[in-house]
Amino acid sequence: MEVSKTQVAIIGAFLVSMACLIFAPGVVGGDYSVVAHTTSEAAAQGTEGAWLARTGFLLFGLGVFWLSIAKRTWALSARVVHGAFGILLIAAAVYSHRPVVEAADYDQFEDTLHSIVSTSMGFVFALGVLIVGWRRVSGWKVIDFVALGATLVVPLAMLTTSGWDGLWQRGMFAIAYVWYIVEAIDTHRSIALDAFS
Repeated sequence: MEVSKTQVAIIGAFLVSMACLIFAPGVVGGDYSVVAHTTSEAAAQGTEGAWLARTGFLLFGLGVFWLSIAKRTWALSARVVHGAFGILLIAAAVYSHRPVVEAADYDQFEDTLHSIVSTSMGFVFALGVLIVGWRRVSGWKVIDFVALGATLVVPLAMLTTSGWDGLWQRGMFAIAYVWYIVEAIDTHRSIALDAFS
């Protein structure tokens, strides 16, 4: 299987993004916990080292947006929806969550925008996976069902369990990364991935 430069760039963006989000808690410091605190809280306003988590969001968003343009075998509706997901990820990097420290000053409007963007991301990702799975000539993949299941289970788990939000959300991110990487690798019917080469 031949791998294009575009695929390498997109997958590279995903992998560097993952690394940023994995290492971000180490630069945030303080009382930050990967189990209790979300990735948005690692990228929060006024948080030392937040740039690393924000970079992770930005690279993930750029990678998804690029894939949505390059993946010509996706239906137009899937490309638009996944492109929107990429833009929402970029917006999550621009508009930050309030700080973990309760007493710290923060921009409430920016925090509200971040909440809207973050909530929208879950719905948009699920819709994008649903469209791709439904329209795929070769049928559904196991990872499609895993991704769709996670978009239902993770938010419910975050609402019903206490102190585990970070772990649940990181699981959702891991599944999303895997889903997009699988889509970027699939070249059997995706020769047009070299759109920008």
